[in-house]
Amino acid sequence: MTYYTHIFSPETYQAFMDSDKTVTGFRVRQKSLSEKIKPGDVFVCYITRLSRWCGLLEVVDGPYEDSTPLFFVSDDPFIIRFQIRVKVWLPLTQAIPIYTDQIWQSLSFTQQIKKNSKGWTGLLRNNLNKINEKDGKLLTRCLLEQNKITTDYPLSENDQKKLKIHTVNRPDKVVEVSIPSNSEQVDDEGLPQATEVRESIKMQALLAQIGACMGMKIWLPKADRSRVLKEWKKDTDALLEKLPLNYDETTLSTIEQIDVIWLKGRAITRAFEVEHTTSVYSGILRMADLLALQPNMNINLHIVAPDNRQEKVFQEIRRPVFSLLESGPLSERCSYIPYRNLKMLSKVKHLDRMTDAVLEDYTEYEES
Repeated sequence: MTYYTHIFSPETYQAFMDSDKTVTGFRVRQKSLSEKIKPGDVFVCYITRLSRWCGLLEVVDGPYEDSTPLFFVSDDPFIIRFQIRVKVWLPLTQAIPIYTDQIWQSLSFTQQIKKNSKGWTGLLRNNLNKINEKDGKLLTRCLLEQNKITTDYPLSENDQKKLKIHTVNRPDKVVEVSIPSNSEQVDDEGLPQATEVRESIKMQALLAQIGACMGMKIWLPKADRSRVLKEWKKDTDALLEKLPLNYDETTLSTIEQIDVIWLKGRAITRAFEVEHTTSVYSGILRMADLLALQPNMNINLHIVAPDNRQEKVFQEIRRPVFSLLESGPLSERCSYIPYRNLKMLSKVKHLDRMTDAVLEDYTEYEES
């Protein structure tokens, strides 16, 4: 038996709750990960935004691909499916907060970390991450016990706000969006502006270095070049002086301002915006501008931001204005890369023998 993460948003938690609970599903991008799952393995279920453990699902069969609407009336994205047996499935008010002492002080990835820190969230950012056996047994024991004694963990006022669902109607489907509050604050770790700028430039240099190592040509905004080149020491001959693209002047002006672009030949393969500031907004807006100008442009878009900014990045990407783009919701086109993941990728051996597809192992998408 092996334990794996199964990440639910409050919305997908409810969708599973409304199903017959004999099947669970994942997005197509998780197909390769799903192939390692075997009958008898257990999905340990966790609810994002609420930070609660809610269930145990034992794999009976799968994976298999089925696009029949099951969790949503139409356009169901969870088509990589498993037949499962529910061992535990808790109501929201009985799902166990990760911050309870019995869990926080015992899990290998939280026990040495302060509760107000975000350094522990890496394992719980994506579906189908393997949970070590000791942690898996602990969570199984806690969830089975909770299933019997049903201790209540009332939802706070802040939790209630997170459960509110906002939607916009697109011509093709209804899309969930976020409405960020002006009062929302994100910990900026007390960094002075000069430190923020330096860290942002270092991430641009790291992206340039990784792309060049993989044989990509690199574009940097001219205003940033001198500072980035002080950090980027290798393969700088990959830097382009001019973009080899045939777009109108408005589109080109937008593209030229993107923090880092990887190109293969005359085609953009990936575009990156580094968002070190608290708002994490300007780069996301530039990505949306690009898709608005060129809705048929098929490139991978990434927001690179500090490790504690995941929730804020996804919240901004899901604003209504970004969900009404002609090419589709920005949340389906743009992923998040934590600084930590980028640094890990830069240290991988033989990057020069890899393709840019390896980046997908280090990117994170909102599990909704």
